[in-house]
Amino acid sequence: MKKLLSVLSLSLIFSCHNQAQVNPEQQAVIDAEPVEVPLEDGKARAYFASGCFWCVEAVYESVKGVEESISGYSGGFTENPTYEASNTGRTGHAEAVEIIYDPEVISFSELVDVYFGSQNPTQVNGQGPDHGSQYRSIIFYQNDEQKKIIEDKKAALAKELDATIAAEVYPFQKFWVGEDYHQNYERLHPNQGYIRNVSIPRLNKFKAKFPELLKEEEKH
Repeated sequence: MKKLLSVLSLSLIFSCHNQAQVNPEQQAVIDAEPVEVPLEDGKARAYFASGCFWCVEAVYESVKGVEESISGYSGGFTENPTYEASNTGRTGHAEAVEIIYDPEVISFSELVDVYFGSQNPTQVNGQGPDHGSQYRSIIFYQNDEQKKIIEDKKAALAKELDATIAAEVYPFQKFWVGEDYHQNYERLHPNQGYIRNVSIPRLNKFKAKFPELLKEEEKH
């Protein structure tokens, strides 16, 4: 499914809002009030976009306190986005993940550390070989506290690297669950070419960097 050399094509029409003029529909998403997702059975939810959702899903599922990571779409202005539609770059959506986690075990702040620590934070409109607005990096906040955590960590990282951090900061609005065949893709297709050459190396790099955040079974 994924290509080692993604084509920019129509995705450049949209681009990301810190690179080009944003259309009014996308600006309305950026300016909206955040939607806060309530706890359910003591579990919280967080939302991140960081390139291919196969990769991001696998990273977060290795983290202690994370119950589930679901691949889907967020950050756009169209209803019911699909993989094919989002890949045109014209829906405004990015491939994203919904993280269901236990806030008694891992905090939102630590999940943001996982986010920045598992990607190239300076790559604009993509990660690794995947390029286009549908692969751009976005962190979604649900309240002012989360927004401050994100912005403080982003500023600290920019200072540390002496570079511009590409991640956009959006108010969370809605997460659209992706197609069934995308879920748990890395786990179910370990020998697929993209998984072998991109997803697994990205996951292993994260594990080596943050062993203290891993589930016990992921440390071996």
